[in-house]
Amino acid sequence: MSDRTLPTIATSTTRRELLAATAATAALSLLPRSARGAAPGGAEIRQFHCAVSQNDIDELRRRIHTTRWPDREIVSDRSQGAQLNKLKPLVEYWGSGYDWRKGEAKLNAHPQFITKIDGVDIHFIHVKSKHSDALPLIMTHGWPGSIFELIKTIAPLTDPTAHGGTGGDAFHVVIPSMPGYGFSGIPRETGWGPDRIGMAWHELMMRLGYDRYVSQGGDWGAVITDKMARQAPKGLLGIHVNMPATVPPDVAKALASGEPAPAGLSADEKAAYEQMNALYTKGAGYAVMMVTRPQTIGYALNDSPVGLAAWYYDKFADWTYSGGDPEKSLTKDEMLDDISLYWFTSTATSGARLYWENNANNFNAVDISIPAAITVFPGEIYQTPRSWAEKAYRKLIYFNKVDKGGHFAAWEQPALFTAELRAAFKSLR
Repeated sequence: MSDRTLPTIATSTTRRELLAATAATAALSLLPRSARGAAPGGAEIRQFHCAVSQNDIDELRRRIHTTRWPDREIVSDRSQGAQLNKLKPLVEYWGSGYDWRKGEAKLNAHPQFITKIDGVDIHFIHVKSKHSDALPLIMTHGWPGSIFELIKTIAPLTDPTAHGGTGGDAFHVVIPSMPGYGFSGIPRETGWGPDRIGMAWHELMMRLGYDRYVSQGGDWGAVITDKMARQAPKGLLGIHVNMPATVPPDVAKALASGEPAPAGLSADEKAAYEQMNALYTKGAGYAVMMVTRPQTIGYALNDSPVGLAAWYYDKFADWTYSGGDPEKSLTKDEMLDDISLYWFTSTATSGARLYWENNANNFNAVDISIPAAITVFPGEIYQTPRSWAEKAYRKLIYFNKVDKGGHFAAWEQPALFTAELRAAFKSLR
């Protein structure tokens, strides 16, 4: 199934699982014939069902119950990292009240598949709309997120008439797990950076029979979507990103050297400079570690549930629109679904390697000429000014600032996120 052995267990088939399996079979039947059977180069598409073994669930709980907790931080704020009085209750709930089977059911409620692209198994969700003229859409998650970030948007995107929209708003939705993340295979060679993933995503869409489509992403998903836009493969009509790369060269130089903001910036541009400066000076330690030593940090993340939870919870606190209280934006179960996926698939280390592979500033201005759309969420790492966006995305077809949501926009505000995608891609249908 992948480049590593994933834990599975035979489970009783519930009505919900049976419906999901039926939907998966129906979706598979709609694929091009060449994609359904054995094809040269391993191009076949296989159905996938998530089933973590009970032994692995029990072992996770055992490890949580034997946690050796550090002493409490000696400051009253978050400046030393994840706070003990916040993290400990979450982890204790993870070891007792949290039910992974409910998280697993969220994934199994949708048709899932595996296909090998460029030597790596790619896991993806594929939900076709009942509206035949729906626009095909590939959406890419980020770090420390996963496909769990995006699943709340599937129903309103594919079935808009049941969620406040019209048939003309419909999308066919494809949500892949990035290589080295979740149930996708772990690359066994270097070179799997955003460029290569972007090319793999185009191959995936072609393999699914979509010769015209749009792409969306935030965090790493935005970086990959930008790379696809630069590659401009035939069939890619346009993109939408919610973490745009727009920082101009003079501002980027000032940020890198620790200089004051360049003269002549507008109020919006100065605010964006200050937000980026805060990231550079106070919030980038996680990235420096993963860019330079992903394997070293991976030993701790792969072996310690509380270490993994702390590493990710700290970014949930930083990047949700919650004032440092992620429980105001995401439920405990939602955060633990995501953390558990990394734990059960042992992908914290391989996920961190993407930073080592890329080793680039993902906020510096791109130069993109295909149609592009941007939504600015108030809790994003920085709020890009329209003046910067228009220079980086030279065919900007949509730009909007909204009043809710953060870095994990689709996860935090699925209804608002869905409305933004409908508006962003309207002119490309």
